[in-house]
Parts: sequence; C-alpha cells; structure tokens
Amino acid sequence: MSSPLLLPSLPVLELETTIQKINSGDTAWLLAASGLVLLMAPGLALFYGGMVRSKSVLNMIMMTFGALAAITVIWVLVGYSLAFGDDIGGGLLGDPFQHFGLQDLVSGKDNWLTVPVILFAVFQGLFCVITGALVSGAIADRARFGAWMMFVSIWTVVVYAPVAHWVFDFSRDGHTGGFLANKVHVIDFAGGTAVEICSGASALAVALVVGVRVGFGRDPMRPHNLTLVMLGAGLLWFGWFGFNAGSALAANHAAAVVFVTTLCAGASGTLGWLLVERVRDGHATSLGAASGMVAGLVAITPSCGSLSPLGGLLMGLAAGLVCAWAVGLKYKFGYDDSLDVVGVHMVGGIVGVLGIGLIGTAAAPTGVDGLFYGGGVDQLGKQALSGGIVLVYAFVASGIIVLVVDKVMGFRVNEEHEVSGIDLVVHAETAYDLHAMAGTRSGFLGHKDRDE
Repeated sequence: MSSPLLLPSLPVLELETTIQKINSGDTAWLLAASGLVLLMAPGLALFYGGMVRSKSVLNMIMMTFGALAAITVIWVLVGYSLAFGDDIGGGLLGDPFQHFGLQDLVSGKDNWLTVPVILFAVFQGLFCVITGALVSGAIADRARFGAWMMFVSIWTVVVYAPVAHWVFDFSRDGHTGGFLANKVHVIDFAGGTAVEICSGASALAVALVVGVRVGFGRDPMRPHNLTLVMLGAGLLWFGWFGFNAGSALAANHAAAVVFVTTLCAGASGTLGWLLVERVRDGHATSLGAASGMVAGLVAITPSCGSLSPLGGLLMGLAAGLVCAWAVGLKYKFGYDDSLDVVGVHMVGGIVGVLGIGLIGTAAAPTGVDGLFYGGGVDQLGKQALSGGIVLVYAFVASGIIVLVVDKVMGFRVNEEHEVSGIDLVVHAETAYDLHAMAGTRSGFLGHKDRDE
C-alpha cells in the first residue's frame, strides 16, 4: 500500500472544473492547520529557549526564527519543487524548476487537490521549518549563528526535500512519486521518517562534528526557565493537531481519528516519562512531563492514521518509557546532544514508524493491519527498511554539510565566548536585563550619581 496521503489519480482539469472541485471546508481546515503548524515554531523557540542556560537563550530562540525565515525562502524558490515536483530520478527527486517561486500555482488552473495546491505547498513548507529548527537543539550554547543559517539552508535542499519526496507521495498518477512510498510502500501519515527520524539523525551528525560543550558531563547545565519550557510544550501540543490532523488534507473522518490518536499519545507519553522518573529518580518533574508529551507526539506523528485510540495510548506510553531511557545514552557514548533531539525525536520517530507494523489496525484510515492484528511481518519490514534508509541518509548527508560549513566559516564560537555566554557576543543582546530592572531609588540618575 502506498502512503496514506496518496490521492486518487486525477486528470488535469480546466479552470472552471477546478474551481468547482475546491472544497471550502477542506480549504478552511487546511488554512487553520497551517496556522497551527506555524505556531509550533515560536512554541519550539520557547521550549528550547527555556531548556538552555540564561546566557544563550536568545541565541537558541534566534536559531529557530532564523530557520523559519531561511527555510521559507528556500522552500518557495526550489524546496517545494524538489520535494513535490514531478519525479525526475527514479523516485529520488522532484523537478527543481517545475514550481520555481510557486508562480505556476498562483492562478489555480492546474489544481488537482480539494484544496488550493499553493496552500498545500505552504503547509508542507512549514513541516520543513519545524524539522530544520529541531536540529538546532543538539548544538545549543556553542554554535555561530551565521554558520547555522548556512547549514540549515543547504540542509533544506540536500536532506529534507529529497527525503520528503521519497516518503510523501502526491504524484498524480500514483507511480512517479517517491520510491519509499511507491515501491517500498511505507506508511508515514505526517512525518515520522521525513520529520522525526530525519531531524534526529541530522542532529546527531551535527553534534558529533561540532563537539561537546565546555564542561559537558562536569558542570550543571540545567534549564534556566522551566516556565518557558512548559509554555512552549503547550504550544507545541496545540500546533501538533494541525501537523497531524491537517495531513488528512480534508475536514473528514480521517482527520477526526488522527486528532483523537494525537491527543491520546501526548497524554500517555507524559505519564510514561513521569513513571520512569518516579521509579528511577524518585521525583516526577515538569521537564519530564514536557519531554514525555513531546515523545508521545513524536511517535504518533507517523502512526496517527494507523491506530485506534487505544493504540494511540499504547504508542505514546511506549515512546515516553523508551525516550526517557534513551536521553541518557549521550552520557554513555559521549556525544553532546544539548536538548535531547536524538533521544526524543530520532528514537521516538523509530518507535512510531515501527509501531505501525506492530499495532496498526485496518479499521484506521490507512487500512493496514500490523503484526499483532494478524497482518504478519510484511508491513513491519517495510517500516524498518524505510526508517533505516532515512536515518542513514540524513546522518551522512548532514555530517558532510556541517563539515563543509565548519571548514569554510567555522561552526563553533570560541571557548571564551562560549563560557561567558554567546547572546551578548553574537547578538549584542541579553535575555534578562536585570540591572535595568533594579533601577535607582529616585528613578532618575542625576549627574552626581553618574559621576560616582
């Protein structure tokens, strides 16, 4: 079976027919879903910003907003064409010039969806934004902003766009799209491979090349503002409904099922992580609650259209338990994944992708039974193969990109600036101007006080 996002073969229609074919309800829902996905960017910025130390919070937030700006421009110019243009390489890549600047989508003359294709293009572009921004969490506290912007721009073209072409099949005839969708027949409803495994594998490569932070494993590097973390996590959960349910591309039953499974997985993921913390550490923490929620949502992203609500609860719980354990691997293996992108997104993505082959049910929108529903190991093998291909490609390609950028312009700030804090050095700003908040007794600093 091809990707659940594959639509029936549709002929090229004239403008009059196309206008009649656009569904206003579907369009309204995808407009709202796109806004929700966009909201995930500032949500991620707050989530990541609260997790770093106060001396680099602005740099962390800027890396997310920088990714939003750079990826949007590149996506409009060539990214969408590479990912969703007509295949030109045996299922490996789309035509990079077919939709250059999205100019051919403005008129709507060649609209083959029940929503405007230009809206679909932007919706998918926001997926790329979040995926790229996720990678930044692995190199918090130590990356040069200019080098990051260069990396994420190249990464969009070389890594994300090809992987999206492989996984998300929106070809009109159902035969010329990506090879993982049409030949391997992977099921990935909203991006467990293209978003989660891709971002986690890319983050691991970047973290290995950039190296560990000064004091890693020795100095405390606790989150400086857990209130921001919880607020960001809430915005991410809110936006995730647009991410997953919006991928149905319609206001229909499938979107409703996906909405419910997404809710279930986020809730049970929270409980799973907290359970591990309570048993292992004796305390259930707010950071653990936020991390478990994200882990559950990561795992349900590919599987949201393949599970029942009970399956969603089980998937989220499994992700919360597994990811709570996996984040500690960085200390065992010595790589510094600052904000646990690998342990949450790569590992959680693997749990979700493989979980389809285990607990998927044909009663769900994608219509495929997993092993435990009598479907055998066939789909599980397809899921494992696809996840492995994306993981290896994203890791290798991202590693090459960061090595080149590091060689050309240097990726890491110098040690002195890293220790003192990169907000002031890189951005000439600080997140908290505590001296200004203190003020003076009179509220006015006179000449005598200034001289003193």
